[in-house]
Amino acid sequence: MLHRKPVQQRRVQRRNQSGRRCTMRRRQQDLRQQCVRTVTPTVNCPKTKRDLSELTDEFCRGVGWQAWRWLGAWPRQRNGLAGFQFNVWAPNAEHVGVVGDWNGWRPQWLERQGALWSGFLGDAVEGQLYKLAIVDVHGMPTERADPFARQAELRPGTASKLVGTSTYRWHDAAWMRKRAQVQARDQPLAIYEVHLGSWRRWGDDPPTCRELAKPLVEHVRKLGFTHVEFLPPLEHPYDPSWGYQVTGYFAPTSRWGTPDDFRYLVEQLHIAGIGVLIDWVPAHFPKDTHGLARFDGTPLYEHADPQRGEHPDWGTLIFDYGRPEVQSFLLASAHYWLTEMHVDGLRVDAVASMLYLDYSRQPGQWTPNVQGGNWNLEAIELLRALNRMIEMEIPDVLCIAEESTSFPNVTLPLADGGLGFAYKWNMGWMHDALGYLALDPIERSRHHDQITFSTTYAHAEHFVLPLSHDEVVHGKGSLVRKMGGQWQHGLDQLRLLLGYQWLHPGKKLLFMGQEFGQDREWNQDYGLDWHLVADPPRLGLLAWVAHLNSLYRLNKALHAGDCDLKGFDWVEGNNHDESILIWQRKSADQALVCVLHFTPVDRRDHWLPLPLAGTWRYVTSSALVEFGGDRDKLPDPVQASDQYGRICAQLDVGPFVVLVLERATEAAT
Repeated sequence: MLHRKPVQQRRVQRRNQSGRRCTMRRRQQDLRQQCVRTVTPTVNCPKTKRDLSELTDEFCRGVGWQAWRWLGAWPRQRNGLAGFQFNVWAPNAEHVGVVGDWNGWRPQWLERQGALWSGFLGDAVEGQLYKLAIVDVHGMPTERADPFARQAELRPGTASKLVGTSTYRWHDAAWMRKRAQVQARDQPLAIYEVHLGSWRRWGDDPPTCRELAKPLVEHVRKLGFTHVEFLPPLEHPYDPSWGYQVTGYFAPTSRWGTPDDFRYLVEQLHIAGIGVLIDWVPAHFPKDTHGLARFDGTPLYEHADPQRGEHPDWGTLIFDYGRPEVQSFLLASAHYWLTEMHVDGLRVDAVASMLYLDYSRQPGQWTPNVQGGNWNLEAIELLRALNRMIEMEIPDVLCIAEESTSFPNVTLPLADGGLGFAYKWNMGWMHDALGYLALDPIERSRHHDQITFSTTYAHAEHFVLPLSHDEVVHGKGSLVRKMGGQWQHGLDQLRLLLGYQWLHPGKKLLFMGQEFGQDREWNQDYGLDWHLVADPPRLGLLAWVAHLNSLYRLNKALHAGDCDLKGFDWVEGNNHDESILIWQRKSADQALVCVLHFTPVDRRDHWLPLPLAGTWRYVTSSALVEFGGDRDKLPDPVQASDQYGRICAQLDVGPFVVLVLERATEAAT
């Protein structure tokens, strides 16, 4: 997650597709002169037979999660005349109108209906650009993008675009029917995290979602990931924000094509049996003057108290989570992406910043809640409402929290008093693992607890183990460059890190480029360094990732118990001197022993403990040549027997190796 100063600090002259240029000052003068024009008549909601007043009441009570179906601009026929119906929430504005391509960007004013402004404009045509002309509570004219627009003008333009009712014909029914089963908690979940604008480049501009579909599907399917997760595909004005400063909560960003291009990408992934998650950002929004900030001249979407309404680090605004209409707005955005766009889940960004009133604030910079504590009770209720809506409306999708603190019961069900998320990111696991592997191997024996500590709380929540985009930017270096010790051991240790991740309890997430060990850190302006894949060691790493995913998917012991205490047992967790870990992953009908060695020492025929006597065969080894190692084949099976009161066997433990073993009698059954 990246947060930069908002785009309003950059002055960009707006233009439409035909080259129209017009300064804001001139447009404001036009608005002042035309505020007395007669309003246009209104009609009811174009997308539903329900009365507009009934829908408005629902929206204003905080339960209007289907508000995306009627707020904004929708095609409508009236008395044989085709046009668009506009419904805008701006309760404190003096006037609200629409300017666009069809009216020479001179306002046509809407009619006030309580908290809404509504009207039918008969000359508006699908594909045309428009903005909302708002005379705010102070009498100041502004032009805004439509908060409920479903498509936006390509940056640097900031207008909205008229979109008709979707006629996209989906071909992913088979996936949608089996989604609940595929996404059950006892099933494998291995996520490939992708920034759509920089995964692959064929020129100066990023490809569209439609152009990316074939190569991305092929790559993800070849590697065996179960899901992709897109950094926010929602409309945002500033490329270096990576999508985390959203201005269009219902619009796939135009920089990567049309809404149907995004639908096509989702569909093709589904046809290939791959789920789609997106990052979704209810934690904050930018101050851009065309966006949500002081939308009608008052703090409408943001909290009015600066201590609750502005993020001190990011320079962005924080939603007023206690306002029912804001709750409806955010719930409607989530509902839109999960239903209209067929995405299979949301990763909710920056949840920790939502939960705590004192997040990034010093004493005196925050006000306690009504109970005297530092929890943001309104944000907590909003998150519970989100998961309640999902439970009621779309129960087969996932909702994952990026939550970096020890806030309790994030994944506990709503009925038991929890927040109701399916999973939360295990940031502690990530920090400990990367910190440990950054040490010189000779120092690791003194920090052994750092690599074992995560297992003490691995089942306190339902976790995703993330190696995300946040760890390979801003001078942090790529994963391969984080490894301690000699540089030539970087890829060996990256294989070890990934083995540690895939064999540890918890679901998996890996950011693009790390599957082949990209050397440079990620930059959103450039495609990945795909030329490196021709290098045999990189090909070996790719093969290792595909192999790990295959092991993970095919062996219940490695995924069915990810969220079950019975799915993990230590065999040897205290071998500080040799920096070796041995644990057992289990399901109802299978047990696998995992051995991880964190030093470059080659330990042949090394006595190590195993849980049971008998014959044990090697299931896999990261030391094989096909994965970039130096072993031609797996070692022969070994016999485990009592050695001075402990069951042990002589194992081939190479440098930085990952081994998986299975008892021969179990393998045969």
